[in-house]
Amino acid sequence: MPDNERRFAFIFDMDGVLVDNMRLHAHSWVELFNDYGLEGMDPERYLRETAGMKGLDVLRHFLRPDITPEEADRLTELKDFLYRFMYRGEIEPMPGLERFLDAAALMGVSLGVGTGAGEKNIAFTLDREPFRDRFGAVVGSHQVKRGKPHPDIFLRVAEQLGIEPSRCVVFEDALPGIEAATAAGMKSIALSTTNPPEVMRTCKGVMSVVDDFTTISPSEVIDRLLEPQLTDR
Repeated sequence: MPDNERRFAFIFDMDGVLVDNMRLHAHSWVELFNDYGLEGMDPERYLRETAGMKGLDVLRHFLRPDITPEEADRLTELKDFLYRFMYRGEIEPMPGLERFLDAAALMGVSLGVGTGAGEKNIAFTLDREPFRDRFGAVVGSHQVKRGKPHPDIFLRVAEQLGIEPSRCVVFEDALPGIEAATAAGMKSIALSTTNPPEVMRTCKGVMSVVDDFTTISPSEVIDRLLEPQLTDR
């Protein structure tokens, strides 16, 4: 197999994948919406309908479809401030993550992050632990015009890593993220931190559903990625 066909990349969503914090984000959104008179909002509805989307899309979905980008930026920053203030001491790596990243690096797999989070939240998460240095590319919502479920974030990570999309595997917990990965021509490993496993298994492009990184290895992921190619030969 030529060298360029031996190269693979793992692209990780951040919230709900590198760290199990999506419900913390959901509670922060609910606090904001309560202040703006949105009654009956609960964290599960946010997770079910908009988890993983850019703040502008979340606000247009729940608050007002004609909200301006400038107002959305202001409200998203307020929500993110609440999140960072309330949960500063509660962010921990997903179980098994560090072992998984170490094993992938030893195999020569390129590693990247593609997240709907903004710059401050990325720093809040990746700079707390020695995470950022593990990744050859980190792309957030502030670096692309269109967020998930559009493929732009994942395609930009793949481009920065120099890996073809078909040789990238995305690790995602949110339905818009799975959709974005599929649109980018990438297969996915779904984490059941935000949606039930039975929901994630129905999504196109999902090779496997796991609770965390303790029950999966990088070699297993690559084997599953290559299985359809081997079957077709």
